[in-house]
Amino acid sequence: MWERVLVAVLNRFFTVGRVELTLANGNTHSFGDPTAPPFHVHFHDDALIREVIINADMAMGEGYMDARMTLQDDDLDAFMSLLVRNRDKAKGHFFMKLRKLRHILRQITLRNPIGRAQDNVAHHYDLQADLYALFLDADKQYSCAYFEYPGQSLEDAQAAKKHHIARKLRIKKGMRVLDIGCGWGGMALTLARDYGAQVTGVTLSREQHKIAVDRVAEARLQDKIDIRLQDYRHVSEQFDRVVSVGMFEHVGPAHYGEYFKTVDKLLKPDGVALIHTIGGSGPPQLTSTWITKYIFPGGHIPALSEIAPHVERTGLNLTDLEILRLHYADTLRAWLDRFMANRDAAAALYDERFVRMWRYYLLASEMTFRHGDQVVFQLQLSKSNEIVPTTRGYLYEQPLIELT
Repeated sequence: MWERVLVAVLNRFFTVGRVELTLANGNTHSFGDPTAPPFHVHFHDDALIREVIINADMAMGEGYMDARMTLQDDDLDAFMSLLVRNRDKAKGHFFMKLRKLRHILRQITLRNPIGRAQDNVAHHYDLQADLYALFLDADKQYSCAYFEYPGQSLEDAQAAKKHHIARKLRIKKGMRVLDIGCGWGGMALTLARDYGAQVTGVTLSREQHKIAVDRVAEARLQDKIDIRLQDYRHVSEQFDRVVSVGMFEHVGPAHYGEYFKTVDKLLKPDGVALIHTIGGSGPPQLTSTWITKYIFPGGHIPALSEIAPHVERTGLNLTDLEILRLHYADTLRAWLDRFMANRDAAAALYDERFVRMWRYYLLASEMTFRHGDQVVFQLQLSKSNEIVPTTRGYLYEQPLIELT
């Protein structure tokens, strides 16, 4: 019965390209465009048939991780591209209806109070530091880079991201800056060293906190940078500037109001904030159950329609909104290439299953940015419309660094 149901469901799902699926019992079925060259997929476990019908997102990820599903030439790129392109054409499909139901149920329970928030952060960011060294740039930027031209190196694009954000913040020497979710300290180091700011960075990751503190000491910037293992909701001072890069995705919709009210409270009357976050270019998105379980528990990718009402209820003005398109796809491709070049080292740190999981995560994310509707939002916020210039010319003026 399960096989018949799967065949019926996949016949309707695949309309782009062609997939030939061989099941554990030896039966082979073809789906999609009969004139297209076939892409071969093999299920080695009968249980996968039922699992795919119940939760395709989870089953595909776990099937690949556990090698219960193998792909033609292990070409995960081609497989992911097929899945994303067909998914985007299957808005009313059975799989999509099930995902929507799970999304609704999860939104009811998706909360990240302070204790749980720290546990969620630890799940991903307290992995061994040597893992991240295998694929990140030397500054340990684990967020979307800003590629100013084709072929720009990851290192230069990550530096360009930080300077692009610094320009939007209108940093001047001596300003107090709060970095919410400061990661391994790269943004704090740049703002203090290159712009003369006094930076307070907060993170919930013990591993990131330790490394960031060590980097500050190595740079001899302890007088300019204070890295705290602290929830942003416990910060009590006020700041000239607030920056948050790649942290808002972990806040959760139930806490968006609390987040923006806190940013409003922490900003001085003439303050400016810059929030850099993954977002969806359409209506609220369906959260991947596989990503939630294995990569980012408590995470959610916001739509603008989920963010805007909460900003409107504060004293903050949205003074600029920039959409970075494809920049994250290129960032993820650079990370994936580096990770796969060091896959043996990753397997030595963990195991082959972890390597397959991480490859699946990086590639699935890239395909969603390249072929799906995920982008990056940069929201510039201030308490007055007069704080920042009325045109974007100031973002491209020289010199980059303002120390006077």
